[in-house]
Amino acid sequence: MQSTPESRRDVFRRIAQRPHANWPVYDATPLYERDSPDGLASDIRTVSQAWFKHDAHDSVEEFAYALPLAYFRLDAHDRYARSTRYEMDTLFRMFVLKELHGWEHETALLEYLESHPELCERLGLDRVPDQSTLWRSWHMRFTDDLRKTAQKAARTILIKAQNAGVTVPREPEQSLPRRDDDTDESDPDNELILDKAGTITNHVSRFVFPAFSLNRGEGCEIHENAFWGLQTYLGLRENLAANEGARSFVHETTRERTPLGHAHRDHIRELSIEQIREMYRQAVQQLLDEIAETAEFFRAGIVAIDITEANPFTGNRAGHEEEIIGTKENSDEYAYQWATVQLVGNAVPLVLDARPVQKGESRKEIVEDLLDSAEDLVHVDNVLMDREFDSQHVLEMISQRGLSYVVPKRMQTSERAQAKRLLQRDQDRYETDRKLHLGKNEWHETTLIYRRREDSEHDDHRQYSVFMTNCGSGHLTEYGYRWEIESGYKSIKRFMAATTSKDFGLRFFYFAFACLLYSIWRAVDLLVQVELTGEYEHSPIVTADNTLTLLKKETGIG
Repeated sequence: MQSTPESRRDVFRRIAQRPHANWPVYDATPLYERDSPDGLASDIRTVSQAWFKHDAHDSVEEFAYALPLAYFRLDAHDRYARSTRYEMDTLFRMFVLKELHGWEHETALLEYLESHPELCERLGLDRVPDQSTLWRSWHMRFTDDLRKTAQKAARTILIKAQNAGVTVPREPEQSLPRRDDDTDESDPDNELILDKAGTITNHVSRFVFPAFSLNRGEGCEIHENAFWGLQTYLGLRENLAANEGARSFVHETTRERTPLGHAHRDHIRELSIEQIREMYRQAVQQLLDEIAETAEFFRAGIVAIDITEANPFTGNRAGHEEEIIGTKENSDEYAYQWATVQLVGNAVPLVLDARPVQKGESRKEIVEDLLDSAEDLVHVDNVLMDREFDSQHVLEMISQRGLSYVVPKRMQTSERAQAKRLLQRDQDRYETDRKLHLGKNEWHETTLIYRRREDSEHDDHRQYSVFMTNCGSGHLTEYGYRWEIESGYKSIKRFMAATTSKDFGLRFFYFAFACLLYSIWRAVDLLVQVELTGEYEHSPIVTADNTLTLLKKETGIG
């Protein structure tokens, strides 16, 4: 079906309404010039994702004619100085069409165009070019970068179309193209892993870091990447604060000018919590756009929401009681608390969003906020949470969204009595429906599942755990995926810079940036695994330290 002005308008309106869409990227981020092939690839990815969700768009060929080329300077990739019969945009669309079908030679493309005159008209061709003209255009007129962009664009279009249920002329490759076609390693060695990781880290960091901005204005002598370089450097060293880190950074960086520790902190303090969160979400969107073209990503659907806390605060918290709140344990200690929503299960474990927790906020507010972010970024099916979120109002809100949940329940009198009866019967599992009162004669219907822990240290009713779910007992096994959050938090806290400052924004920025470094690591590991083995296993083959070391090179440390 051919697109119409109305259908195209609907697509671009949808893109404009997406909270994390950067289109066209040349105006939206400082990363790309208008002749950047990576910028063109990003635009094609953004538009194709929305294009094939429209009911009127059911043809990949149609999209080849609608490629968003208006903002891209194709002439910068034209090696011919003389005037030619065929324009670069027409040739680029033709070669994308060739790549969509997977034709190895120009002859197949020519035969196809000759037998479909309406397609030639759409391309603006009054005459189909001969085979030699096409061969020269591809091999001699196009730059290497433009050829690679055409191939990447075709693969992106095929994947986005296939995901939307549109018929495609061929199956897209689900792994990144190899740089070395002779590589056939079922168990890649460390040198090969590091080589691939270095290439991919370079690629990923060029997309992600521009999402962060200090809004310092023009004419600054110190490049903004130097600030992110210093922040990454602080993540490389345990318990390293900004002042000490800035002094060491001077000796390890290749940059001529670097920020002082107090200047670094001052700029970050000027960022609001919402600015930090928005920049974080944009950076994660860039990561997701990269890994979304692997088959492994599309197994996403389970998210876990949890709250972690910083080390107990031992100073004077006067004036900061709303921010330095009690710990989750029943104690007299205080700590900063941060909430996150993460992908878990078979998907790559990325932190989709993070937010601070302040005194007086309800668990429902926190969960609703994080789910809003998660559902803007990925498709969510199931929500896993800890027992501190076992409020009936939280569960009702999740159900109203059409999502399923699994949450452990704190044992009250009735649950303890039931667990004791199960123990007497030597029964390992029990399931029952329960209505939870919402107020005003409204109820939330859920299912309670009692399960005996095989390795319990107790010999009484405490052997049993109680879970609440609205999706049946079959989903209970998924709750085991929550352990990924706890192991993830350990790595995230390892990436955090040290500070004694009480500034809430600075504290949150350090946590959010550590979440970003963690997410970059896991995304790089997925892409390396897929490229080297064609598969993805949860156990990383790229270490966190290796990723940070590679990142520091991209931000100017060495």
